[in-house]
Amino acid sequence: MKSLTRELWFNTKKRMEFINITPTVKQLVKESGVREGLCLVNAMHITASVFINDDESGLHQDYEKWLEKLAPHEPVSGYAHNYGEDNADAHMKRQVMGREVVIAVTDGKLHFGPWEQIFYGEFDGRRRKRVLVKIIGE
Repeated sequence: MKSLTRELWFNTKKRMEFINITPTVKQLVKESGVREGLCLVNAMHITASVFINDDESGLHQDYEKWLEKLAPHEPVSGYAHNYGEDNADAHMKRQVMGREVVIAVTDGKLHFGPWEQIFYGEFDGRRRKRVLVKIIGE
């Protein structure tokens, strides 16, 4: 069995941001030499997410609005977690958007459905965070 483990590092300029990491993950699958297997992509911070969806700017704007309605950042005093912190909303946004994705690797490529792309979602940005990519298979 072959495997490859890498960490991708991010330091976003905004508090909430979505970054398409599909090209990087595709390159790592190629580097791994895995022809048939699985690719795990996992946010390693509890205020960030990894998810699969369409790479369409209107959808991403809709996500930002929707997530802010579900768990508004302000007022920070509205959250018990924010005693000494200000990121309770980011924890909740991560819970909704998910921690990780697993994609099948078939014939040496990510086996996606139409329009599917992998995104890193940041909800408490402006500091260094990481994503784990783990590829295993034959």
